[in-house]
Amino acid sequence: MIRLERSAEEDRAKLAGLTGDDYDAQLRRWRAASEAVQAAVTAHAGATGASRYELEQAVKRAVRHAQEDPVVE
Repeated sequence: MIRLERSAEEDRAKLAGLTGDDYDAQLRRWRAASEAVQAAVTAHAGATGASRYELEQAVKRAVRHAQEDPVVE
């Protein structure tokens, strides 16, 4: 899930500065990546009984903190 979230965040960041068809194509890639994250979170929460919201927030925090820490790859 963390890998999927990281990929979605990378796709979102690539939207900056794009316009027209390039923006639309990147937006579709970002939406697809985001949908994959949501599906993985939902499946895992359902399988484990975990709170879907708490799981999603934990994944987002893990990705954001890893991006802020230059030592973490």
